[in-house]
Amino acid sequence: MTILKNIQHRLVLELYAIDASEPLTLPLFESNIPAGFPSPADDTMELKLDLNKHLIKHPSTTFYARVNGYSMQDAGIYDGDILIVDRTMEPRENDVVVCILDGDYTVKRVHLGKDEIFLQAANDAYEPIKVKEDNRLSIWGVVTYVIHKP
Repeated sequence: MTILKNIQHRLVLELYAIDASEPLTLPLFESNIPAGFPSPADDTMELKLDLNKHLIKHPSTTFYARVNGYSMQDAGIYDGDILIVDRTMEPRENDVVVCILDGDYTVKRVHLGKDEIFLQAANDAYEPIKVKEDNRLSIWGVVTYVIHKP
């Protein structure tokens, strides 16, 4: 039996600038919500959380990007998710990054070897991409958060 691997690694990302000039505050439960066994409800929500402050460290160099595709689904990044991408962060080994490979945007986990770079999908249907000398690679930014609809 032949297993066909999808060699289409490229995703089309929609990029959006962030307007963090105004705080984006939402009520925040004072107590944690258990993900295990239920606990008595606490109806106080007196705290406010500013999502711009919490999620965005560098407003002028941070962007939203909408994901199109399934190559990162095992990393919890799904088609239609919104990525928060910080362009000032230096990519480190195993970071999820948005990059431009030969003129096309893609989101992948980056592996920085001594003499080589791999872009790794988080889906077994996609082969890793070894960046070769004739490839044009630019790591555009590091993904800091994923906004995912449950």
